[in-house]
Amino acid sequence: MTGIGYDVHRFKEGRPLVLGGVTIPHTHGLDGHSDADVLCHAIADAVLGALGQPDIGFFFPPGDPACKDICSLKILEKCREVADQEGLSIVNVDSTIIAEAPKVLPHREAMREKIGAALGIPPQRVGIKATTNEMMGFVGRKEGIAAMAVAECR
Repeated sequence: MTGIGYDVHRFKEGRPLVLGGVTIPHTHGLDGHSDADVLCHAIADAVLGALGQPDIGFFFPPGDPACKDICSLKILEKCREVADQEGLSIVNVDSTIIAEAPKVLPHREAMREKIGAALGIPPQRVGIKATTNEMMGFVGRKEGIAAMAVAECR
């Protein structure tokens, strides 16, 4: 079974930038109720979609005080629990971060390790790519970051 996920968060001053569970040096972080890890959120929705489940907002409602500033790796761990409860395994994920900055490649392996550990899969089964938006739209104007992902479960 295959699922697709997409997420977007705008930049906000005074917050750390977290992508794939890794804090990345940057001028701004992302705005959100959790740690706003746009990559983990896209992957979570892809996994939940492959499992035939509702999106992450169902499991982690926006505005829920218990979810305030939650590490998004915990969201991925919940996805793994849901897969286990369904008697399914997460096979792999593939994702793309869309941002003008910062550069993702120097942090890619650390992200793969953290995401793989949270999902219970080897890091080699976690695809992470990055692209720009060619300076078009809100991402191109450096107002935020988007991410998309696909996941396979069996």
